[in-house]
Amino acid sequence: MKIGIVGCGGRMGRMLVKQVTQTAGCHVAGGTEPAVSPFLGKDIGTLAGVEALNVTVADSAEKLFQTCDAIIDFTTPAATVEHASLAAKFGKIHVIGTTGISNEDQQIIAQNGSRATIVQGANMSLGVNLLAQLTKKVAAILDDEFDIEIVEMHHRHKVDAPSGTALQLGKAAAEGRGVDHDTVADRGRDGITGPRKAGDIGYAVLRGGNVVGDHTVMFAAEDEIIEITHKAGDRSIFARGAVKAALWASDKPAGYYSMMDVLGLDD
Repeated sequence: MKIGIVGCGGRMGRMLVKQVTQTAGCHVAGGTEPAVSPFLGKDIGTLAGVEALNVTVADSAEKLFQTCDAIIDFTTPAATVEHASLAAKFGKIHVIGTTGISNEDQQIIAQNGSRATIVQGANMSLGVNLLAQLTKKVAAILDDEFDIEIVEMHHRHKVDAPSGTALQLGKAAAEGRGVDHDTVADRGRDGITGPRKAGDIGYAVLRGGNVVGDHTVMFAAEDEIIEITHKAGDRSIFARGAVKAALWASDKPAGYYSMMDVLGLDD
């Protein structure tokens, strides 16, 4: 499989390049960066710290989608929406790990699944997706005497909050309880907020250092707390999941898929 990496010069982009070179059945066929990037023209392999691949960084996402079988995308919401349209235009596989996407943009991305094979995950790791399934099941069992709180911590450079993974977990909890997530989500507290509203799903966000990603779902009742936690030690777990998703999608028809589909974790 010919895999292209948009944003190949970033931290995650370089990790993806490394992972593709270490995975049987695929190779890096191209990569892009914005037109102002200092990485343009550099060898993608050398940039990622692996052997030279004789493939240079370019600035045309459209050409990348034309020439590759699958494109992996951990960029920005605005760029990802454009990339989803290119995937639909050329009928390609588009694996999306971008977070911070608005509901409106999310609808556009999903609609492009009518002509492209789109696999999207707020988090590409097996462990986090398993955590989401466990959260859904526990939330379905416990009533609202158990308050649900989601605590996440990431490195100081992360630009969106709560993290896409935290929101994924909150939505899994809401689904388990059969409630609308956006109605019950409490995404920030400050000042005199009054007592906690029963049934809300709360979020707490921490930023600092170089933490890759820690997430804990807490079910807190009188005299007992249940906690489910996932800690990411290295970004390679996200890269492995994304490449796995691209290979999984190789024989799938056009459609909109999730990492739950890739990992076989759907009910």
